[in-house]
Amino acid sequence: MAKLRWSLTAGNDLRDIEDFIARDSVLHAVTFVDRILETAERVFSTPNLGRIVPEFKRENLREVIFRGYRIVYLLRNEEIIILRVVHGARDLRDLVHREPWDISP
Repeated sequence: MAKLRWSLTAGNDLRDIEDFIARDSVLHAVTFVDRILETAERVFSTPNLGRIVPEFKRENLREVIFRGYRIVYLLRNEEIIILRVVHGARDLRDLVHREPWDISP
């Protein structure tokens, strides 16, 4: 049975997104983050649901899009690891140079 895990960075991403949206509406912030979590659960039930991340072109590094946010995940053995939840306007390659991801082939 596969396991779904969240990296610490992805957890921080969720908190930052929630804090940002909560400036205008706490209810909307909680609902938005809940929907991101639901999207991640769909990945758990269908791991190949997401597309291959175009910047890296690796079969095991995928993403799903939810309202302009990229939910980036790694398929590794019996695990699905959510690596980041980032706005689509951000440069993912730039984030990789600053983050301790193991995305080497």
